[in-house]
Amino acid sequence: MALRLTASYTTDSLDLFRYYKKLAEKAFEQCTDAALFAALDPESNSIAIIVKHMAGNMRSRWTDFLTSDGEKPDRNRDNEFEEPPATRAELIAMWESGWKSVFDALESLTDADLSRTITIRSEPHSVMQAINRQMAHYSYHVGQIVFLAKHFTASATGNWDSLSVPRKKSGEFNADVTAGRKSQR
Repeated sequence: MALRLTASYTTDSLDLFRYYKKLAEKAFEQCTDAALFAALDPESNSIAIIVKHMAGNMRSRWTDFLTSDGEKPDRNRDNEFEEPPATRAELIAMWESGWKSVFDALESLTDADLSRTITIRSEPHSVMQAINRQMAHYSYHVGQIVFLAKHFTASATGNWDSLSVPRKKSGEFNADVTAGRKSQR
C-alpha cells in the first residue's frame, strides 16, 4: 500500500478509503459477471449484496455528514441484503454512487473538523471516531469482496492475480523494496 507521508488525518483517511475502493475494484475486474452474484451458501452474501449494503451505508452515513444523523430515516438496512442489482453495470453505478458520498463529505473536511460531534443512530461520535468506524466497516467488507472474488475466480479459471504480495514471493518483494531504497539514496 503506497501512501504518501502526511501528518493530516483527513488526507490519510482519504488515501486509505481510495486504497480500499481500488482494492475491491481490482477484485471486481478479475470476476466473471456470474461470480459477482454468486454466494458460497444460502447464509452468505454475494459480492453484489455486499456492494449494495456498502452503498446504502455510505449514502446514509456520509450524506449531510456534519448536520444530520448518520442513520437516515429512509434507509432500509434489511433491504440491502436482498435483491442485488441485476447487472455488473448497475452494481458499479451503485458502488460509485456510494463512494461519491464518502469522498464528497471527506474532501470538504479540515483537520479542525475532527473534534466536532456528529451522531450515528443518535449516539454522539467525534468526526474522527465516525471516520474510524467507517474505515473499519469498509475494510472488513472489502476483505470479504476480495476473498469471494479470489475464491470464485481461482475456482473457475485457476488464475488469480494477487492484489498484494503473492505467495512465496516475499523475498522478491523485499529485494525490490531494498533496491528501491538504494536507488533513492
